[in-house]
Amino acid sequence: MTKSSLLPQERLDDLQNGYEIIQDPGKFCFGADAVLLSWYARALAHERILDMGCGTGIIPILLRARKKGSHVVGLEIQEDCAQMARRSVIHNHLEEEITIVTGDIREASVLFGGASFDVITCNPPYMIDQHGLQNAHREIAIARHEILCSLGDVLSQAAKVLRPRGRFYMIHRPFRLGEILSKMVQVGLEPKRMRLIHPYVDKEPNMVLIEGLSGGRSRMTVERPFILYKEPGVYTQEALDVYYGGKEG
Repeated sequence: MTKSSLLPQERLDDLQNGYEIIQDPGKFCFGADAVLLSWYARALAHERILDMGCGTGIIPILLRARKKGSHVVGLEIQEDCAQMARRSVIHNHLEEEITIVTGDIREASVLFGGASFDVITCNPPYMIDQHGLQNAHREIAIARHEILCSLGDVLSQAAKVLRPRGRFYMIHRPFRLGEILSKMVQVGLEPKRMRLIHPYVDKEPNMVLIEGLSGGRSRMTVERPFILYKEPGVYTQEALDVYYGGKEG
């Protein structure tokens, strides 16, 4: 793909791992949360992965860059985002490894059938529909606010499409942690691992990574904090390892 084949508002970003992704700066571009989630998720070479709400395909591409799973399916409700994801998949010659499906998270079990994936990843909207200011661009608002699906929708559908002992990975905001853990237990996704992400060592966490196990027993490991920056614009060594060193979560 060349600049001339991109739409006027689009750009092609180098992911520093051998792959590139098409992004539209006027809509929603990926951030550290997608990188951290693709690092934290564990998947064996033979396992099938579903990324719920894949947007423009960043997490499926990052998962394949890390050689996680045998095939990744990205589910995205917004057709323009799904089409952008498909073009990025084709651009990176990943058609045999990634499939992008246009569809509603709330209908995942109908689309794919029960117990059809070994691993699920999700970087869902963080804000309840009426919480805070919504972006004027609908695509960005949908990515940030629970307009088209709720936390409960994500968890209940994940529980249905995961195979027994399958693993669920999500990144979210700590202010909703109580609700997250409670609802995971309710649907049978037992929280097993959790790691808080701090922007700086002296700042409170602003993200949380969680692993759940379908049908697991009650026992969770709270891992040591992850510090993203040493100072403004300077990553910690661990963050550099995540971004550029291939270190696994």
